[in-house]
Amino acid sequence: MALSTLTPIPAEIERVAHRVIGCGITVHRILGPGFKEVIYERALCLELDSNGLKYECEKQIVVRYRDWDIPGHKVDLIVEGVIVEVKVVSRLRPIHTRQVVSYLKATHLRLGLLMNFNVNVLKDGTKRIIL
Repeated sequence: MALSTLTPIPAEIERVAHRVIGCGITVHRILGPGFKEVIYERALCLELDSNGLKYECEKQIVVRYRDWDIPGHKVDLIVEGVIVEVKVVSRLRPIHTRQVVSYLKATHLRLGLLMNFNVNVLKDGTKRIIL
């Protein structure tokens, strides 16, 4: 087990994650399931804005490979130190979790939220991923 998994997520990051989930729930309650991913991502950004949360949308990240930096990878959202990956799929699969883990590794962040808006209740489509 990696040492980072033994140290708790800082309280401020936990508060941000809680607020992001609240914003996602608001978006989902208003829109419901059935739209394309880009609609939920944009609506979530509007909701984050209205709640005073700072974020970066479609953030370009660099992947480190040995001594080289490889550009060309994008993360849906980084909200005050929390990765947020927006999905609209029939169900979350292990590849989606692995995707968020790779983002966490590349950005050196610890907490990611995988949010699938193609569900009846967003709670059922939200997964926390911790490194």
